[in-house]
Parts: sequence; C-alpha cells; structure tokens
Amino acid sequence: MIQLKSEEFSHFRAYLREIAGIDLGEDKQYLVATRLRRILEEAKIDDIASLLIEIKQTYNRQLRQKVIDAMTTNETFWFRDVYPFEYLANHLLSGLAKKNGAARTRIWSAACSSGQEPYSISIMIDEFVRSKFGMSSFPVEIIATDLSSAILDSAKNGLYDRLSIVRGLSERRLKEYFNPVGDNTWQVKPNILERVQFKPLNLQDSYLMLGKFDVVFCRNVLIYFSAELKRDILSRIRGSLKPGGYLVLGSSESIGTASVHFEMIHCNPGVIYRAI
Repeated sequence: MIQLKSEEFSHFRAYLREIAGIDLGEDKQYLVATRLRRILEEAKIDDIASLLIEIKQTYNRQLRQKVIDAMTTNETFWFRDVYPFEYLANHLLSGLAKKNGAARTRIWSAACSSGQEPYSISIMIDEFVRSKFGMSSFPVEIIATDLSSAILDSAKNGLYDRLSIVRGLSERRLKEYFNPVGDNTWQVKPNILERVQFKPLNLQDSYLMLGKFDVVFCRNVLIYFSAELKRDILSRIRGSLKPGGYLVLGSSESIGTASVHFEMIHCNPGVIYRAI
C-alpha cells in the first residue's frame, strides 16, 4: 500500500480540485492511495509527489487522464431512483412533443459515467412513443458527457456484463432492448444506441458548444464539488436550458442558492426543477 504523506495528499487534493473540480474530503487518503496504486506501478513512479511533478512539468496527457479516470466515481445503474424517468415519460415528453413538433427534443445527460443513464432515458422515450398510437415521429437527441475518456469509450459500445445488467434493469427490458453477444454480456440495441451521442466534457468548462436543451440530467455529481463551483455549474446549466426547460438532480442533491433560477416541481416522490 502507498504511504501517503499529509503534504502529498494536500497537494493532490488541490490539483484534483483544479483539473476536475472534485473536492476530496480530508479523510480520503486511503481512497487516493488505493486508486492510484496501479498507476504508480505501471508508470514506475515511486510516490504521489513524483506523479504530480510528472503530470505538471511534462504535461503527460495520457498519465493525467489515467489519474482523472481513476479518481472519477463511476457508480451508476439503470433507472436510478426510478421517479425521474417515470416523470419524464408520464409528464414531460407529451408536452415536449407538442411544443417542439418536428424539431428535435434535446436532452443532456451530464456526468453520464458508463452510459446507464442516457440509455435509460432512450428506453423511456422508446416506450413513450410505443404507447402513443398514431405518433408518426418524435425526434429526440440525447447528449451524454463525462470527464473520463475511458468511461466514455466503454459507454459508446453499449456493452454490459451480468453485474452491470442486474443493477436496476428488469428482465422484460433486458429482453426487449438488449442483444446477447456472448457469455453474460449484452449490448444495447441499435434503436436505443442511435439516440445517444457521447462527448468528453469537464463541467468546469464552457457548455456553449453543446447548444440548448429541453431537459438536463445532472445527477449525483454536484456533491463532489465545492459550494462555489456548484453554484457556477447550476448557473451555467440554467443558461443551457431552453425557456421553461427542466433540470433533474440526484435524490440527495439540491439547487441551494441557485433557486433564483428555478422553480421546484414535486414528483411525489422526489423533485425536479423548471427554469424560470
């Protein structure tokens, strides 16, 4: 196990906050040591201090990305918390279909991790369209972004093992929306895949290139940021929403002082927010 000195940990915390916005707690030395151990071994680097010097002085992009990938939490599963996806299907999509007509409805899955969230959204859209007899078309574009390039490369393939599949996915949806491609491996079907575009994005950077959205899912990521960065991100998400657009946060997250930009909608259970 890596012996992480207090000074090394402080410098690493500051660096991670600078490049990724992640505000590690003071008790996360073990987490850092555990997640970076393999990187140090593969790069033949002795300690965290030397790792930081290597990244900062030579700006080794590949090594820097490995560190980001290792420290980014990618815990996720299908239809997480259920209510955001049900509210989307039962209350929002009909209104968006009428409002946008033949124009594309656009949904952003920020911090999409390994892809379960955007693919869950795509499945809900497919089920919505199927339930509306006579609906000829409902063009929807889902933009899925994440800081980790490695996790995005994995998500694009839409391939999941048994451990990933069983976390929140019903047997019916598995049969309907996935193709078996090997022993205990399934792939998301093309009609679900094709709605989703994956793009690398650091939430500290500009969102202008993404365009405007009808709905933004930014779930279970703001809890890792400082209060100041959280306010900034929520303000800029508000700017990326179309008038009256919707924001969905994680069940344990709130908009705090950004409430001046949003009104709360009770989903019973849970809440989402509408831009004002």
